[in-house]
Amino acid sequence: MEIKIVSDAIQNVADEMIVVNLFEGIQTPGGATAAVDRALGGVISEAIAAGDLRGKKGEVAVFYSQGMIPARRVLVVGLGPQDRFSTEAVHWAAAAAARKARDLGVRSFSSLVHGAGAGGLPLEAAAQAVVEGTLLGLYRYQELKNEPPDRPDPERMTLVQFDPGRVPATEAGAQVGQIVAGATCLARDLVNRPANYATPSDLADVAVEIAGHFDRMRCQVLDEEDAAELKMGAFLGVAQGSEEPATFIVLEYNPDRPELDTLVLVGKGITFDSGGISLKEAENLDRMRGDMAGGAAVLAVMEAVGRLDLPLHVVGLVPATENMPGGYACKPGDVLTAMNGKTIEIISTDAEGRLILADALAYARRFEPKAVVDVATLTGACVIALGQGVAAGVFSTDDRLLARLQAASQSSGERIWPLPLYDDYLDRLESLTADLVNSAGRYGGVGTSAMFLKQFAEGYPWAHLDIAGMSFEERPDTPKRPAYLRKGGTGFGVRLLVQFLRDWVATGG
Repeated sequence: MEIKIVSDAIQNVADEMIVVNLFEGIQTPGGATAAVDRALGGVISEAIAAGDLRGKKGEVAVFYSQGMIPARRVLVVGLGPQDRFSTEAVHWAAAAAARKARDLGVRSFSSLVHGAGAGGLPLEAAAQAVVEGTLLGLYRYQELKNEPPDRPDPERMTLVQFDPGRVPATEAGAQVGQIVAGATCLARDLVNRPANYATPSDLADVAVEIAGHFDRMRCQVLDEEDAAELKMGAFLGVAQGSEEPATFIVLEYNPDRPELDTLVLVGKGITFDSGGISLKEAENLDRMRGDMAGGAAVLAVMEAVGRLDLPLHVVGLVPATENMPGGYACKPGDVLTAMNGKTIEIISTDAEGRLILADALAYARRFEPKAVVDVATLTGACVIALGQGVAAGVFSTDDRLLARLQAASQSSGERIWPLPLYDDYLDRLESLTADLVNSAGRYGGVGTSAMFLKQFAEGYPWAHLDIAGMSFEERPDTPKRPAYLRKGGTGFGVRLLVQFLRDWVATGG
């Protein structure tokens, strides 16, 4: 979609449709919405008085101008309560407006920068949120469908800014929004792809393609022989049951600038999880193609890092493999040796994600990072604890790193909730035959999984994001579901981690 910025009064804009807004509970529209209302002879006020327009978050109402203004249609989108307004409400409103535009067959529309006035948001952040919400709301996974959708997407959106002096900030925010939304859609595509279209080798190809876009990005793809030389026994133990070759992807941005802060992102890349010998139940097994959502997020973040040209040395690590049963598959009771020398007794082969992350976290130490953040669809226990589609769990060994992630969560709208790393969890990981077991059973599973990872995240500040409940949208398309989400992969973690990295730059590390 083409994104343009113009300086004008929105009621003077000639377009197929203009988009204005309304807070919930407001009886008399103000600002630009009031100007449009006056130009239309008070039809918006009349709809409010009749109770047909209430300003609820994501609510839309369409009015036809009858030639009273240059635009043919006026869409009023609800922003929800003003006292709870945030960039999340902007995402929701912009997505609802964009999807209504598509439903109407509109190919070009113009919009206010929601939240930059009475909403009190910084202009750049508001513009970014409008563009992100618009593009994410229009997302559809079409790669493998022969028939085109009934309604094509709008081709152009224009952001209208009355004050010419505010155009540069609007342009800057819109550019970031376009980059971040594009990266999020890439992660969605990777999660939505069937496992036979998103093998470990396919993910490696995506990483190579990403690196090819940027002069300052380097990609190294380690194969199973390389992993064996590095003594990545945990990673290879998971991989040995599959005929698909495993890959360990290393992407670096600004690798030759030692003066920059080094931050490492690690993404779980299980491209299909059958559970291995500890076989999963058949119901919803097709969803296990999305067990690489953490890896997809990290690849997408690296794409955004390059496009934003962030002055950081960012490393993206994606250990990628299938988890399959077979004659060579790892068995319950087997003992594996991780890259850092620790031995692991396999209790459940379905607790495989923590094994591949263990070697990735040990590998991360060689970069001497300022911080390491891993992101993984790790446990059903986190979904039980925090709910489906509500929030991701976060664990951290460093309070400052945790605070940075929480601030990025607040800005991006991708919610996380801190969970504890009590030493009691380590007691439950004791093994008869090895240093650790890889699974401590049903109770406290989210905590024991994080404590397991902690044993390999040594020598640097570390945080773990368990996104199991956030990576795939299952809810039907109703007004209660955010309009920027569609059923399928969400791309969760991309907006959060890009904001985290941008904030790191802004605060000087």
